[in-house]
Amino acid sequence: MNNVDTRHVNRDSLFLLAQLRVDGQDIAYRVKVRNLSAGGMMAEGAVDVQRGQQVAVELRNVGWVNGSVAWKQDERFGIAFLDEIDPGKARAATSGPATMGVSHAHRAPPSSSTYSPDETRLRKL
Repeated sequence: MNNVDTRHVNRDSLFLLAQLRVDGQDIAYRVKVRNLSAGGMMAEGAVDVQRGQQVAVELRNVGWVNGSVAWKQDERFGIAFLDEIDPGKARAATSGPATMGVSHAHRAPPSSSTYSPDETRLRKL
């Protein structure tokens, strides 16, 4: 989506956490995904990026997506994806615990306590 007015594109407003890598840096930053569309996203975080800079973002259920910084204002910035994605996948629930960048093999085993919650009193978040 180069130099095209994309304000008419459908976006999903949501709140997700994602990992972001800036081209040329080894650091992975945690950013908040404020909205998401097939062609891009708005992120928020303390990341020093410039307009036009190449980035990659890891979105839940989608994986790593390459793009470039389209705009920046304070700690919010827009990313235009190089290839379109299915934003519905990122919105969908994951099949396991929601942890970013941690494989199941590296998680601590469940506690052997006998705590058993009353599932009729739990609510889905």
